[in-house]
Amino acid sequence: MIYKVYYQNDKKRNPKREETHSLYLEADTEVEARAQVEAHTDHNIEFIEAMEGKTLAYEQENPNFKLTEFTE
Repeated sequence: MIYKVYYQNDKKRNPKREETHSLYLEADTEVEARAQVEAHTDHNIEFIEAMEGKTLAYEQENPNFKLTEFTE
């Protein structure tokens, strides 16, 4: 499943909506998606959203859509 992860770049700063970023990644569960991001970044995760069906198709139309792959 594809997940969209909303995050702030830094855990030390107070979150601001204007500074929220997102990335897409493939994982079996939301828990696994969170674990991948936490293990490979210093991002402050705000929300993780499962993407499928028409929602995923809409997101894939965006030219900035790119799956993030973390290497071990």
